[in-house]
Amino acid sequence: RYIDDKFKTRAPHGVISSNVRDLRMVYPDGRDWARTTTRQNDSARGQNFKRNQEVYRPDAERGWTAEVQLEAMDIEGIDVAVLYPTRGLRALVVEDMDAEFAAAIARAYNNWLYDFCNRNPKRLIGAGMISPYDMNDAVAEAQRCAAELGFRAVFLRANPLVKHQWHDPYYEPLWNALENLNLALGFHESTGTGKQQIGERLEPNLMLRRVYAQPMEQMLALGSFCAGGVLARHPKLRVAFLEANCSWLPWLLWRLDEGWEREGDVWAPDLTKAPSEYFKQQCVVSVEPDESTVKQVIDYMGGRSIVFSTDYPHGDSKYPEAVEHFLKLPISEDEKRKILWDNCAAYYAM
Repeated sequence: RYIDDKFKTRAPHGVISSNVRDLRMVYPDGRDWARTTTRQNDSARGQNFKRNQEVYRPDAERGWTAEVQLEAMDIEGIDVAVLYPTRGLRALVVEDMDAEFAAAIARAYNNWLYDFCNRNPKRLIGAGMISPYDMNDAVAEAQRCAAELGFRAVFLRANPLVKHQWHDPYYEPLWNALENLNLALGFHESTGTGKQQIGERLEPNLMLRRVYAQPMEQMLALGSFCAGGVLARHPKLRVAFLEANCSWLPWLLWRLDEGWEREGDVWAPDLTKAPSEYFKQQCVVSVEPDESTVKQVIDYMGGRSIVFSTDYPHGDSKYPEAVEHFLKLPISEDEKRKILWDNCAAYYAM
């Protein structure tokens, strides 16, 4: 419906099945999108699978509409949500994808998201899809997200194109544009696609792949930005590392600082201060609702760089009790307020 006519015969679509969390995408002829086979473990039906079927079936049967999203927010007590995708994380994952086709997919998703958010634009805010396959396309779509669609952020998968890591000069036009547009950048990872990813070698154990893939891909992306010189070159760029826990952060920042102190003169000539300082000034990371070790993160570096996500409607969300879990964490009321509202508002320039 939203894709350019030129690509309608090529555009993927989502699979609808008895599994309400079926995230597969297929070509019009039924072939798997960015996948060669369906692994047996993809359909493993343990206790978490059963819980998700029970929790999300009513929402799925209503078509995951904006009204469903708003009702879920009401249940959790969420006033405003910035929306990141589920299936959309699997759209731009082919390494040698046709750039024009990829840009069309991003435009189509963003047009759909704009209509979705318009059901209640005061409460639903979009994070736009950006194609990494051509920087002219990426910059143009970022400009459209800001000027025409009213989005507050754009998102990318944490794992980059293999031939262009995030600190590669290839991406400089996009980072420049996001700075000038005052658009935040959110990294969100996903498993179960054909995109090369840390954790693959742990298959066929999908549990272990999930445990490692999200946080470790985010760690690598964070390194590119904080120690690879991106934030040093772009002091107004705001970056989030989302839905991959936060408890690894103190160790990683310490490790990056140690590397910079030893070898930064050779490998990080753009940096004028420690990588951890760039993170504290320009980045945020999200906490899981029941991540009790967030207390150690706050003890180490304070709470101003942490934001909250219910992770609805993903398979590991604590919905419909995500906020309730968070409010029980062993941190102060002041830190909870910062994480639930202040830090998010600052990151999205609201």
